[in-house]
Amino acid sequence: MKNYQKIITQIYNNLKDIDDTGKIANYIPELANVSDSNFGVHITTIDSNYFGIGDSDKKFSIQSISKILTLTLAYQLEGEKLWKRVDVEPSGNPFNSLLQLESDLGIPRNPFINAGAIVVCDILISHLKNSKEDFLNFCKDLCKNPNLKYSEKVAQSEKSSGFRNIALCNFMKSFGNIKNDIDVVLDFYFYTCALEMTCKEVSEIFLFLADDNFITQKGKRVLTMSQAKRINAILL
Repeated sequence: MKNYQKIITQIYNNLKDIDDTGKIANYIPELANVSDSNFGVHITTIDSNYFGIGDSDKKFSIQSISKILTLTLAYQLEGEKLWKRVDVEPSGNPFNSLLQLESDLGIPRNPFINAGAIVVCDILISHLKNSKEDFLNFCKDLCKNPNLKYSEKVAQSEKSSGFRNIALCNFMKSFGNIKNDIDVVLDFYFYTCALEMTCKEVSEIFLFLADDNFITQKGKRVLTMSQAKRINAILL
């Protein structure tokens, strides 16, 4: 077996003292309170070996990482019909761009830009009785962790500052690509972004995209092999 701990330790040590020119995402006020010195790496293998270093056990709101999880659940529930509402092409524009939506008649280029993720949340609301609770339970089942939760502070902070996302949602509603109440859709979207996890938990929750034989805590498959390949292809 490869010495993953040695590999990530070397990477960690090579990177941790490099001057970081990035900036905290202070356009969401609560995220401005996160320390810019947090740095963790974690690997989980399909045969249940774990390798971590640094702040890999520190909780953070996973933000756009959650878009993969909402897409997975929507794909599970909606099947191939999903792609009539959201495309699978590279966007070439910023993640929160309005310009492309105009030319594409309200169909987002892919599910990993904000507009696409908002449409996916709208689809989930049409399927789920209690979208926030049901999505959280889906995530708990995926990573076999009953303690996952949303950060209420981050969700409320996103609500108070998410004007571009509100505009995206309204714009898509005007094209008929948002079916549910805008406030309900945005509330769900903001909470999915505020899901709190550690690096270790993130590495565990996505095993279903790497392990052909993965089953959830409830003993079920998440997606077909073909569907998992499709999601991996969109990620690429």
